[in-house]
Amino acid sequence: MSFDLNNLLRENIKKLVPYSSARDEFKGEASIYLDANENSLGSPLRKWYNRYPDPLQIKVKEKLGEIKGVPVENIFLGNGSDECIDVLIRAFCDPGKDNIIICPPTYGMYEVSAHINDVAIKKVPLTPAFQLDLPAIEEAVDDYTKMIFVCSPNNPTGNSLDRGDIEVLLNNYFGLVVIDEAYINFSRFRSFTQELNDYPNLVIMQTLSKAWGLAALRVGIGFASTDIVKVMNKVKPPYNINQASQDLVLQALEEVGQVNDMIREIVAQRGELEKVLPALPVVQQVYPSDANFLLVRVTDAKAIYQYLLQEGIVVRDRSNVTLCEGCLRITIGTAAENEALIQSLKKYAAQPA
Repeated sequence: MSFDLNNLLRENIKKLVPYSSARDEFKGEASIYLDANENSLGSPLRKWYNRYPDPLQIKVKEKLGEIKGVPVENIFLGNGSDECIDVLIRAFCDPGKDNIIICPPTYGMYEVSAHINDVAIKKVPLTPAFQLDLPAIEEAVDDYTKMIFVCSPNNPTGNSLDRGDIEVLLNNYFGLVVIDEAYINFSRFRSFTQELNDYPNLVIMQTLSKAWGLAALRVGIGFASTDIVKVMNKVKPPYNINQASQDLVLQALEEVGQVNDMIREIVAQRGELEKVLPALPVVQQVYPSDANFLLVRVTDAKAIYQYLLQEGIVVRDRSNVTLCEGCLRITIGTAAENEALIQSLKKYAAQPA
């Protein structure tokens, strides 16, 4: 068996004629636009917000392509990575028939999107070392498994998955392998984006929400073959990335140096927390991380979570998640924020029993 995109696609998507917007039918610049029923007088904001945005975000993709070394035609932009996930499931998975594989503990939106689309979920937990269980994945794959989601660096564990294991999936499974690289900028491992030409079944997701600090703009990135990107563009809403987001993203993409400085600072602060946290009486284990957060096993996760809330510090209680029992997920803050966290944990430990 070999990879065949046409065999993966839902029949109705093969036949789908996508919505054709005014901006799809006319590409280029003109002096007078009377085609899209916009308000020709402008808006209470800036003049150009009365016009619909580029539905394919070409200028943003061109700049991203320069930075990432990926051609424009291999880039999809979504309203956050969540839209990338949803579009993939809607395009390739027949409701009530097909399934996806996820490897918990992992990002929750794979499961949520599958449930919304009435697509079955097969859960193959990571090993106790937070790595892929390849034999169990092989056992779980059936004729209706359309895609496998892997998150590396993984959320909420923080570690990178073994690259060789991911390559085994890419070489031996003929559905889509979707690698979520939301935290790749904080990792010492390289992205899979340069392997796009080697694996026609590979989809990579990244985001501008983490290292780039643009979470409020909601821009996620999908990298895939031109055929897969064409399918995703066919299924997405016509104007899924608004003009304000496109404008601000373009400004941010000019500041690669500043972003690299922020990444170095976050990694340095992560290293400091990795040194200090294990010495605290309430901390039982700090797991290695390639992300901008740490998974920390503590003496009483729920009580410590509530205590930190009272101190004005919000972390994430992951104690009910598979393999993360007793754990808090702590995002790396500024030096001052991290110091406040440490002092609060020391105060908690010093309370009378």
